[in-house]
Amino acid sequence: MLDPDKTVAPSATAPLSSTTRPLDTVALLVIFVCVVTWGFNQVAIKLTLPEIPPMMQGALRSAGAAIFVAIYMRIRGIPIFNRDGSLVAGMIVAVLFGIEFMLMYPALKWTTASRAAVFLYTMPFFVVIGARWFLPADTLRRSQWLGLLLSFAGILVAFGVPEAGADPRQWIGDLMVIGTAIGWAATVVIIKASVLSRVRPEKTMLYQLVVSALMMGAGALVLGERGAWPPSAFALGLMSYQAFWVVGVTFLAWVTLLYHYSASRLSAFTFLTPIFGVLAGHWVLGEPMTAAFAVAAALVAAGLILVNRPS
Repeated sequence: MLDPDKTVAPSATAPLSSTTRPLDTVALLVIFVCVVTWGFNQVAIKLTLPEIPPMMQGALRSAGAAIFVAIYMRIRGIPIFNRDGSLVAGMIVAVLFGIEFMLMYPALKWTTASRAAVFLYTMPFFVVIGARWFLPADTLRRSQWLGLLLSFAGILVAFGVPEAGADPRQWIGDLMVIGTAIGWAATVVIIKASVLSRVRPEKTMLYQLVVSALMMGAGALVLGERGAWPPSAFALGLMSYQAFWVVGVTFLAWVTLLYHYSASRLSAFTFLTPIFGVLAGHWVLGEPMTAAFAVAAALVAAGLILVNRPS
């Protein structure tokens, strides 16, 4: 995992800051592992749903990851309760993080998974828009905007143009997913533009996990969710995968990357997540693989090359 203690402080002689730095080999490897993990995470959630409903699943996932991150901080000697002026920004990011999941899960009752995947990965566009206002050094050139458009076109091709569903509330689900994407983008921009950029990423992640666990736990109670008891070893294994690897490791790695590299360039790589989601669905769940997938992958790859091309 990247260590923020090794980051070189900006100086007059440093040509690149964390908002403009292109992705190096280590960053590319880490973000690749993240997007592959996130793609397969959708399969893990689906396989767990018969025994653990969505809001309860999200609450347990955040709670387990919070314990993992707190233990990691204790082992590393990273203070949790020190006064560093991050409380307000940390709570804002944490509430946004919780809202993201509280919007996403109910949205899937009304809209299709394919439509949700397309709308969720509008996130990089909102990051770039936010960066124009709050991170002026992190803006993209015309060729990089073209790269974003190519990558998003790849997502559209991968999933096809979804047909309208029978549920008349589908548009509500679509808007809720877009709200999730906006919330995700807002957390990225706030972390980069606020005091959180000067505190440990582990603490930023802990804010998000603790608050989101409380929010989704309350949501599960309000909705009257009930899970199977006792859950099977299979469900417990999938929950452990989600809590400790997906959230505890890869989400923390993602937040750490935000402290070191361009938010716009990192966000562009999230376009790969639904591509790996399609692969995961095919390999694990036996879902059909379309001929459009090869074209989609090529578009995504071309877009990422443009976005990350040196100036």
